[in-house]
Amino acid sequence: MKHLYNQLEKIVEWRNKHIKQRPFLIIMSILIGITSGLIAATIKKSVHYTEYFLTNFFSPYTPNYLYFLYPMLGIGITALIARYIIRQKVNEGIPNTLYSISKLRGNIKPHNMFSSIITSAFTVGFGGSVGLEGPTVATAAGWGSNFGRLFKVDYKTKLLLISTGVAGSMAAIFQAPIAAIIFAVEVIMIDLTTASLVPLLFASISAVLTSKYLMGETILIHYDLAGEYVFSDVPMFMLLGVILGLGSVYYSRSYFAIAKFFDRFSWTNKIIVGGLLLGVFVFLLPPLYGEGYETVNNLINGNVSNVFNNSFFYSMQDQWWVFIGFLVALFFIKIVAAAITLHAGGVGGIFAPTLFMGAVGGYIFANLANRLGFVNVSEGNFTLVGMAGMLAGVLHAPLTAIFLIAELSKGYSLFVPLMITSLMSFVTVRLFVSNSVYTLQLARRGELMTHNKDHNVLKMMNLQSEIESDFSVIHPDMSLGELVEVVMDAKRNVFPVTDEDNRYKGSVTLDNIRRDMFNKDKYDTLFVHDFMVYPRVSIDMSDNMENVVERFEKTGAWNIVVLDDDKYVGFVSKSKMFSAYRNLLKEFSDH
Repeated sequence: MKHLYNQLEKIVEWRNKHIKQRPFLIIMSILIGITSGLIAATIKKSVHYTEYFLTNFFSPYTPNYLYFLYPMLGIGITALIARYIIRQKVNEGIPNTLYSISKLRGNIKPHNMFSSIITSAFTVGFGGSVGLEGPTVATAAGWGSNFGRLFKVDYKTKLLLISTGVAGSMAAIFQAPIAAIIFAVEVIMIDLTTASLVPLLFASISAVLTSKYLMGETILIHYDLAGEYVFSDVPMFMLLGVILGLGSVYYSRSYFAIAKFFDRFSWTNKIIVGGLLLGVFVFLLPPLYGEGYETVNNLINGNVSNVFNNSFFYSMQDQWWVFIGFLVALFFIKIVAAAITLHAGGVGGIFAPTLFMGAVGGYIFANLANRLGFVNVSEGNFTLVGMAGMLAGVLHAPLTAIFLIAELSKGYSLFVPLMITSLMSFVTVRLFVSNSVYTLQLARRGELMTHNKDHNVLKMMNLQSEIESDFSVIHPDMSLGELVEVVMDAKRNVFPVTDEDNRYKGSVTLDNIRRDMFNKDKYDTLFVHDFMVYPRVSIDMSDNMENVVERFEKTGAWNIVVLDDDKYVGFVSKSKMFSAYRNLLKEFSDH
């Protein structure tokens, strides 16, 4: 191990001496892009072969009771691997990446370089109703972060390497390089500058080429456009956007309600309860099995009879009310099944469930419109546009939604409908939910990064590290004479006053005692409690740095006391805090 460490040190030294920053970033972005392509191919193929092995012998005409068993087995195996082999929790990919950027200075634990590949293969291959985008992103981001740690790069460079992993993984899994870059900007929230754009481009291109070499021209969405949209369809696309925006609100609230429900269980009970519930849903509604892209393609291309394969309703699909009821159930239960999968112990992402719900919602909307005689629209086109609308609403990323669906389907003639529906969905969901599913938990805890550098730097700062404790602590009953002796040896001009239990009572400054400190006649007649004052403002240990800055601005103070449940901890100094702020801002900003 020591020999390996020495060799790595030599590699780092050689790089620092011989490779400048810009070519280093290009080399790393290509390497990370190739790695992302390998990761995407590995995850996709492992899930495909697992699912094929488990289900290829099923008859499409009858229900199969193994659908009830498989999800619990998948979640159970996943949870056991995480608990006893990896020995660490495998968090949701994109939220975990955002948290690492916000609070861990871009340091992602090494197990993320492989753990999501193994666990997602069992979760999704055995029928977990989630996608593979999250695990792919988590793995590629983990490689980007740990490459950065290996070469001892600064925070800004590490963030860029993580972003190349995110863009590369999305480009590889969807073979959509433009949407992948936009995703890195909109969701990961990296600033798009020339310095960052070039590495993102290299990573996306190399990831797509690697993915195509390993998997061929794997197109998730197979669709020949029914023709360009007509102007009279614009109101329908707007209405679809509003409906899917409301559907995105349902998606977000259902997801977190189910997360709260599972918080009450132990890890073993999560597997049992979650596995049973998911098994029932998949058994009754087989399209919920796995990612669901086969169902999406069937709806887009009008092969709706295939959607009923292996279900109790196969023989009743010609009855319109059964047909629509089946699709409505799929729309509303998909996010329930996805949330159960994740919070019961499975590993996967919510990207695919979002696209699934958008496709189903768009198809239902168009079918109802045609059935009721309002208009005559292309059900395939509306199914495709519905995917973008749902993605824009759930992820709060309308640009990603527009370009991803356009690239996936080669449906560039639908660009205007994609824009209309995505925008209407995004505007609608923002009226009810201020953050995406990815960012809501972080935002509630004040840990979410944004494109505001000032805000981000404050998020990166830690109150604990800014506290100064070298102040001389005094007691209320101490005499003036005793206080003067303390002052003679003190390094600071503020003296916190505490009782026997370290409860903060106030402070004494040199200005408070200046008139009396040289009058020895008062040394035994005056006491600390005669001089101490309680400050107008204090800081609690639970406060974030934005609150601390706000208190300094409002009071004009140079030192503010920090308390923990009324007990004295120390002081925060304005000079030290802003010195740390300047240093972090330099590191965070472009050089």
